[in-house]
Amino acid sequence: MLRSFQVSNHRSLRDEQELALIPAYDHDRPVVPVAAVFGANASGKSNLLDALGWMKFAVTQSYRSWEAESGVPRVPFRLDPDGSLEPSSFAVDLLIDGIQYVYGFTVDDDVVRKEWLSSHPHQRERVIFSRDGQQIELGSTVPERRGRRDLLTSLLRENALLLSTAVQAGQEEVLPVYRWFRECLRFAGRIPRSGGIVVDDVAAALNRYPSFVSLLKAADLGIADVIVDERTQEPSARDLDQADKLEARIAAMEAADVQQSDRRRRDLLHLRSPKVTKELLFLHGSAGTPLSWVEQSEGTQSWARLLIAALSSLADGSVLVVDEIDASLHPRLTARLIELFRHSSTNERGAQLLFSTHDATLLGTNLGEEVLRRDEIWFIEKRDGASSLYPLSDFHPRKDENRERRYLAGSYGAVPAIFSDSLVEAVLSTRPEATDATA
Repeated sequence: MLRSFQVSNHRSLRDEQELALIPAYDHDRPVVPVAAVFGANASGKSNLLDALGWMKFAVTQSYRSWEAESGVPRVPFRLDPDGSLEPSSFAVDLLIDGIQYVYGFTVDDDVVRKEWLSSHPHQRERVIFSRDGQQIELGSTVPERRGRRDLLTSLLRENALLLSTAVQAGQEEVLPVYRWFRECLRFAGRIPRSGGIVVDDVAAALNRYPSFVSLLKAADLGIADVIVDERTQEPSARDLDQADKLEARIAAMEAADVQQSDRRRRDLLHLRSPKVTKELLFLHGSAGTPLSWVEQSEGTQSWARLLIAALSSLADGSVLVVDEIDASLHPRLTARLIELFRHSSTNERGAQLLFSTHDATLLGTNLGEEVLRRDEIWFIEKRDGASSLYPLSDFHPRKDENRERRYLAGSYGAVPAIFSDSLVEAVLSTRPEATDATA
C-alpha cells in the first residue's frame, strides 16, 4: 500500500510535491483506498503520475537496461534555465505486509547521487542501506554486511540504483520493496482499437473474474453477454506449399551434413498445424446480436479495460494509477469504479486507486452518497510554470459542504482562469474591424 509519494524537479513539478494517502479525518484504515487529483488542463496532473511511473521504470530497469556511462534518462523541470543543473528526487512511503518501508533516491543527468531504504517494524527505524554517490553503508541488522557491502560496491554502477543492483545480487532484505514496484504498482494504459490486442485480456478476465460480465451489464451499455469465439482452421494451401518447400530445404541441408536450427523445425510445424483463432464478441440487446471489439463505443472500451485493470488490482491488492479516469466515461461509471475500491467487501486485500481528473461532479454526491471522502481529494495548480499540489484538508471543509460548487467557483483553486466571455472576446479581437478600431 502506498502511504505517500514525493517528487521534485520532474517535468512541470518544480518544487517538492507530496501526495500523502494517510487518512486525515479517521483512522479506521491505515491508508485510504482512493486518492483523486483535480486540476485544470495542463496543470501537471499527468506529470505527477508520470513521475511515479518513472520511479518504477528506474527501479526495475536501471541495472539491466541503462548502459554504463550513458547517464540517467530523467526529464527535469525545463522552464527554469537552471533546472537541468539541479537533481531530481523521488521517494515513497509504503506499507507492505504490515511493515512500513521508506525508499527514495536523488539523481542528476549523469549519476545517482543519493539513495536510501529503511523499514519500520514496531514503529522503529531499521536502516537497510544508505548510499552517497558510490559509497554504500548497510544497516547493522543486515547479516554479513561487510562482505555484502564489498560485493554490492563491486557491482554498482554510477547510473544504476542500488535497489536494482541488490536484487540482482540476491539481497533478500530489499525484495519486498522491489516486488512492490514490479508487481503492485500498475498503470492503466491507452485503449487499443484492435480486438486482437485485447482479446486475450478479456478472455482471461472472463475466466478469472466471475463478476466481469455482471459489471459490464450494470453499466447499462446494452451488453447482454461477452464471449470469446474460438475457431480452428486447417492449414491453407499456401501454408502447405511453403511447408513442402521448407522441408525440402531442410532435407537438402541435412544431406549435406549441415545441422538445422530448431527455429526452422518450429516454423515447419507451425505451417502444417491447424490454427486457432479467437474473436471477442459482445452480445447486444434481447436478440444477443454479436458485435466485435472495434464496433464498441469508446465508452464501452474504456469501461471494459478499466474493469479488467480494477478487478486485477482488487484481487492482488495492488495500486492502480489512472490518468484522466473520466475520459470517455460517464461520471456515474467513474463513481461506481471508485466505489469498488472504497468498500471493504469488494476490496479485501487493500488495493488502491490513484487517479487524475477534472470532472467536478466527483466532488459531489452520486445517488445520495458522497463519491469521495474529504481526505481522498487533492488539487494541483500551475503557478509561474510550476505545479503545486495540495489537499482539500488544507481548507478544513465542513462535512456537508458543497465541494463541487466551491471548486467550480475557484474557492480551492486548481481551475482554469477562463471567464464566460473571454473566448468570444479573444476571437472578436482578431477581426479586421477590431484591429482598425485600435489603430
